[in-house]
Amino acid sequence: MVEYIASQDRCLLNIEANYYNQLDIEAFSQMMKDPSYCYKFYWLEAVIHIISEGKNETTFDEIINEMIANAWYSVREFHIHLSGIQADGLVRDGLERAILQLTELSDLPANASKIEIKNAIREHQAGLKKAKEQLTNMVPYRALSGFFTRSNEVPDWGSVKRITAYIQKINELVTPLPYVLGDSSKLKKEVHFHPDWVAMIQDNTVNILGWIQYEKVKWLQNNNPEVPGLIYKLAPMDEKMRKLSNVRKLWQGIMKVQEIRDIFTGQPVKETQYDVDHFIPWSFVMNDELWNLMPMDSSLNSAKSNRLPKWNPFFEVFAGNQYLMYEMINERPDLHKRFEACYRDNLHSIWAGQELYRKGNSREVFYNILERNMMPVYDSARRQGYEIWNYG
Repeated sequence: MVEYIASQDRCLLNIEANYYNQLDIEAFSQMMKDPSYCYKFYWLEAVIHIISEGKNETTFDEIINEMIANAWYSVREFHIHLSGIQADGLVRDGLERAILQLTELSDLPANASKIEIKNAIREHQAGLKKAKEQLTNMVPYRALSGFFTRSNEVPDWGSVKRITAYIQKINELVTPLPYVLGDSSKLKKEVHFHPDWVAMIQDNTVNILGWIQYEKVKWLQNNNPEVPGLIYKLAPMDEKMRKLSNVRKLWQGIMKVQEIRDIFTGQPVKETQYDVDHFIPWSFVMNDELWNLMPMDSSLNSAKSNRLPKWNPFFEVFAGNQYLMYEMINERPDLHKRFEACYRDNLHSIWAGQELYRKGNSREVFYNILERNMMPVYDSARRQGYEIWNYG
């Protein structure tokens, strides 16, 4: 049984040493220490996934394909930068560059399955070769460096051949390593897993992957400080988690007594033909807060998709609808009850409860509060790479 204790600096993996022939678990816990790029996390994660499938050996090529498939959704759907961006705006992380390269070469959607992604990688292997080879330069070797402190011999990092031989020597004479490497070059290089480590990893896969995810999230959040809800952006979420039913009931009640116009078309929203949609995309904010939701002609919802409306002129119209809602819930007790039903799932922002929806706001004050709080979130989405929807 593995127990990982997360602190700010590291996770210690406590495993019954005798059962696993005294594997160096402390060195294993250093495999993600001091990363320069995010793909160090994805490397170990891919290794664990492959071992969990019952394989005793693999290649650099197969591991990197697994890495691309695992990181695809976060980069494509949520515009996550795996290791931030440089001052000149260029992507720093080699794994992210490989994903962007595959995006250019294929027509894969952001929510493509792992099988579809791997099939596309094989189809475009020639175009991806350079980006994939770059990922083999140091991480496969550096990931084992925590084990090297058990030896008095200093590794030679300047030669792939010599560091490969050094890894083999450590494995044979000092301590069993999770893997050793073959003699082939670049993407064809073999990776052989130690049977004792295979047994340990297969018995504790879930907990080890949880430890890796914890460290990965810390890294990604540090490199994407403006991105909210990052932990939810590592894999597709179940749409059933969305909580819009009470908001829809609120707008339906309003539309029975007050005409609401679609912010894009200017036409009255039809009670039987509308969706509740997010002004700033859900995929960025990762919540269903009332202040970001609007009734929208259902025929336009799919066209808008995962894009931002132009701030001008659409925010002013959006804010106008929000203010109409604000007036109605304060004038009519029946609508205020529907508004109260939104508390649990759609009103978590402190500023919204204490400032925006409090009684007594004039139209100007309401607009200013909404703009002051929404514009920074909108601008963050722009900087993260969300496209503008050029409606009309």
